[in-house]
This record gives sequence, structure tokens and C-alpha cells, in this order.
Amino acid sequence: MKGGQLILATFAVALATFMVVLDSSIANVAIPTLSGDLGVSIDEGTWVITVFAASNAVAVPLTGWLTQRLGQIRLFVGAIVLFVMASLLCGLAPNLTVLLLARVLQGLVAGPLIPLSQAVLLGSYSREKASMALSLWAMTAVVGPIAGPALGGWITDSYSWSWIFYINIPVGLFAAATVWMLYRKRETAVKKLPVDSVGLGLLIVWVAALQIMLDKGRDLDWFNSSTIIVLAIVAVVGFAAFFIWEITEEHPIVDLSLFKRRNFTGGTIAISIGYGVFFGNLVLLPQWMQEYLGYRSIDAGLVTAPLGIFAVILAPVIGRILPRSDARVMATAAFICFAFCFYLRSNYTTYVDTWSLVLPTLLQGIPMALFFTPLTAIVLSGLPPEKIPAAAGLSNFARIFCGAIGTSIAGTAWNNRTILHHARLTEVANAYNPIYTQSVSSLQSQFGVNADTARAMFSASLDNQAAMLGLNDVFWASALIFLMIIPIIWVTRRGKPGAGGAAAAAGAH
Repeated sequence: MKGGQLILATFAVALATFMVVLDSSIANVAIPTLSGDLGVSIDEGTWVITVFAASNAVAVPLTGWLTQRLGQIRLFVGAIVLFVMASLLCGLAPNLTVLLLARVLQGLVAGPLIPLSQAVLLGSYSREKASMALSLWAMTAVVGPIAGPALGGWITDSYSWSWIFYINIPVGLFAAATVWMLYRKRETAVKKLPVDSVGLGLLIVWVAALQIMLDKGRDLDWFNSSTIIVLAIVAVVGFAAFFIWEITEEHPIVDLSLFKRRNFTGGTIAISIGYGVFFGNLVLLPQWMQEYLGYRSIDAGLVTAPLGIFAVILAPVIGRILPRSDARVMATAAFICFAFCFYLRSNYTTYVDTWSLVLPTLLQGIPMALFFTPLTAIVLSGLPPEKIPAAAGLSNFARIFCGAIGTSIAGTAWNNRTILHHARLTEVANAYNPIYTQSVSSLQSQFGVNADTARAMFSASLDNQAAMLGLNDVFWASALIFLMIIPIIWVTRRGKPGAGGAAAAAGAH
């Protein structure tokens, strides 16, 4: 493709990528409003994010098989159209159950869109311009974290949370129509391949059981509930059966033999844990700002929007220097920067100003740029070309699924630490503590209220402090985890010069 046709094609493919990436972040700031409108707790509202991520992860390994069975362009356009339909169902959902089912469908059809957008875009450019194509793709992918929270906050405050899903409809229809018009004569060859239906079924069973267990555990008091025990058993047995089946199957849906390779194993573990910690915190931050600091949805979105600024600026630079650099050094620098950003957040107080909220988010864009592409290069380095699609699919599955797990664990950790700090603070907030009695008296004189009202005001302040201390613990633990997983990066071998570009071309997201 050349000229205007190439520009239009790039724009249409980029729109499809942007739509999916945007949808993974746009709902974050809408969770409190969405939960209130549907009459559920914020914890239950967070399932809107986790079920999307889990179903998205399950669909990713199917991309290669579906591409060969249906054709690259038919699958890409079909997935966009189905994503639009699922978005419509999300917006129309009258209750949480319907919304979650629609989000599962949305996650499933979104699975092939990211890897296919890379493949379609690379096929549109000459080989010598592949790096430029990937830089354009990377810039589109990281614009989502900038636009998502701000756009989601504005839509939620100005209209309704349903519109965060409805905006996908015109975008998706335009992208699907344009891609079909420009690419329908460039369809890839189609052939019938056997599908590992047993492996797929076992994958769905253990992933679903584990995700439901993590999402419902807090509400059901974890292993004091027979439901949680049953889900845990299903998840463990399902995973064991899945593992045994996949290592003996001739055409496995997930090629577990890849874990025999040091670089693949080390890189996948590092990128998955790192992404899980990062994404879990990304969900908590706007919830805390809205629930305890009184920020509107749009304000919380604007505070978290700067996340992608440095990532967009640095993405093309990283793409150029990676082939001549040690990806392990860049990934280590990313983890240290992440740890520093979370350390800054661990010192927040209930009187934190907006700039102190924005600064770590802005700085976090730097490690984002140093995180995905170098670690993907490590994961895929040294693999023969025929193994790269399977390796990219498996590492993306692990990363996306760990994002869903990280969200559930972060929410549970915040809740548990908040309860602990609340109990400790309540122990000393009694009539025998002069500081407590002085504070109640001060509230009475300052606001002209009676003693009962002053005590209620003090109790609300105590709740706020407990939530802040609990969140600080989560931030502190997140910083520590990033430092602790750095040695895993150095278990891997240094890739050959130039390997980074090929790896990024095959599997960066």
C-alpha cells in the first residue's frame, strides 16, 4: 500500500487497537457510579474489569488457530463487529449479571484484535519500514491510558456510564468497514486444522473457577465458605488436568513446552507479575480518589491520564535503541522506576494535593515505555520463527490473566488492611484518650454541633484514615514486589543483537 490508501489503512487498524486498549481502562473511573446505578457494591462493580481481562486472556491463544481457519481479514473484521455488538449489550445492560455476561463476550472477541492489528499493519508496510509501522502501533496502544480515564470520567459525569460502551459503536463500525474495503482482496490462505477442544474446555474451567473465587472470596469470607472451597478445588484440579493434557496433546491449544526455555519462562514470569501489580493499582487509585477524597469521575480521570504521556513520547525511541541494547538492563530500569513511583504513593495522606497525585502517575509513563517491549524481546528471543506466534500468544495470555488476578488481589489486600487499621484506630479512639476527647470537643466548637454529631464526624474521619493507611500498605507492597522480581529478569540470557526488533514485531503489546 502507498500514499493516501496506506494512511487510511493505518488509521483504521489503529482505531481498532485504540478501541480495545481504551476499553480496558475507560471503565476504571466509572466503577463507583456504575456500581451505584446498578445497586451493587464497588467490589462487585470491579468485576466488570476482571471478567473482561480473564475472558480476553482465554481468547488470545486461539488467535493463531482462528486465523488459519477463517482468514486474517475475515477474523479481524468479524471480531471488530462482534466487539461493537458486545459494547451495545454492555450499554443496554439493566443489571450487573447482564453487564458481566456482555463483558465476557466483549473480552472473548477482543482476544484476537491486538495480535491481528499488528499482523495486518506489518503486512501493509514494506520490510524496511516495519519498525515505523510498529512505532505507530505502539503509540496508538499507549494513547489508551491517557484518553481512557479522562474520557471515561467526562462521559460518566456528563451523560451516563452506558456511553463509555456506546462510543465503541461508531468507532468500530468505521474501522470494520474501512479495513474490509481496503483489505478484503488481501485475505490470507485458509486451511482446516484440528482444534484442541479438550484443552480449551479445561482452560476455560480452571480460569473461570479461579477468577470467580478471587472475585467472590471477600464477600463470602474466603475459605470459611463452602462455595470458595469448591471453586478452589475445581481450579486446582482443572489446572492439573489442563497441564497433563497439554503436555501430551499433539496439537495443544497452549504449547507448554515453551517453558523449557529460560528466556521465555523468566520473561513471562517477570512481565506477568509486573503487569498484575501495575494494573491492580491502576484500578484502585481512581476508586480511592472518588470514594474518599471526593473527586468527581472526570477529575479522577484527569489525574490518572498523564500515565501515557512519557510512554507515547518514548515508544519510538525505545524501538530504535532496543536492538543495540541489553533488554535486561532496560527492564530492570523499568522495575526500579515502578518501585520508586509506588514508594512515592505509599507516603500519601488524606490531605494529599492534586500535584502529589499526578506526579507519580506522570513518572510512571517512563517505566511503561521501558517495560513492555524489552520484556517481550526477552520472552521471544532465541525462538525459531515457527514458535514465535505460539510464544507471543502464551505470554500475552499469562500477562492479561495476571492483570485480572492482580486487580482482585489488590482490592482484597486494600480491604483487609483497611479493616486492620480501622480496628487499631478504634482501639485508641475512646473516652479515656485525651486526644480523642479533645478532637471531639474541637469539632463541636468548630461546627457548632452536639457531641453525638461530633463523634460521628470523627468516626467518618477515622474511616478515611484507615482506608488511606490500607492503600499505603498496598503501594508499599507493590514497590517491594517490583524490586523482588528483578532477579528473575537476570535469570534470562542476553538476546542476540537485533533480536529485540524481531521480537517486538511479533509480540509487543
